[in-house]
Amino acid sequence: MRIGFIGLGVMGRPMAGHLIAAGHELALHRVKEASRALVEAGGTEAESARAAAEGAEAVILMLPDTPDVEEVLFGADGVAQGIGPGALVIDMSSISPVATKAFAARIEGQGALWLDAPVSGGEAGARNAALTIMCGGSEEAFAKARPLLEVMGKRITHVGPAGDGQTAKVCNQVIVGLTIEAVAEALTLARAAGADPARVREALLGGFADSTILKVHGERMIAETFDPGFRIRLHRKDMSLAVEAARALDLALPNAAAVQQLMNAAVARGDGDLDHSALIRTLAALSGR
Repeated sequence: MRIGFIGLGVMGRPMAGHLIAAGHELALHRVKEASRALVEAGGTEAESARAAAEGAEAVILMLPDTPDVEEVLFGADGVAQGIGPGALVIDMSSISPVATKAFAARIEGQGALWLDAPVSGGEAGARNAALTIMCGGSEEAFAKARPLLEVMGKRITHVGPAGDGQTAKVCNQVIVGLTIEAVAEALTLARAAGADPARVREALLGGFADSTILKVHGERMIAETFDPGFRIRLHRKDMSLAVEAARALDLALPNAAAVQQLMNAAVARGDGDLDHSALIRTLAALSGR
């Protein structure tokens, strides 16, 4: 399949690499030094989003935030100017569900198909083609996208109409954010009480408090290895989407709001580009430790 791929960051690079390795023809936009290897592997460089979309059967976006997706889709030389009837736009970014529905309507109004397909699994999941992918769109769009998604992920769920994939991702990020904060609080308490945090974590593994976050992020917190798998700055954006949705729907999500504020503090302290497990540093600072 001929695919336009836009967004070659930490997640997008390995995702695009899997598609090239699977034999797909990729037109790559936003190629930088870190993604030059994708061209050497067989991808071609496209000078604009429009050029990446022209003649493509599918266009995949993997971008940081809602304004980035809007600009790439509908800005000057955007995807909407190059996409053909019947082609498929797959937005794998994590953005606003409300904006996603509007974007989908505009793309579908041109006779193209839309699927929002945000992912969970971080950089490791992208490298290992083991992402969890949550999809929103029509049955036709999902069926067309599925063979491509299976190259990049393992658990792929069609949640519902356009926007529902993004809603599922926001829910995922609320659970992840609150759990990271809970693990950080527990290990902060253990250390302050004089217990060995590593032994406390070991004691909790396998019990009712066990989780992937306790395993993976708990280890990072103890070792203080905060090279980003997923930056606090980006997770804060997702928590902000949850808080904005709560306001729009008149919901009480008090702990999501609290974690968003802790992430604000982390960014203000200069930790925004560290892994989200570094939230434990913010708790330590608040505790004067």
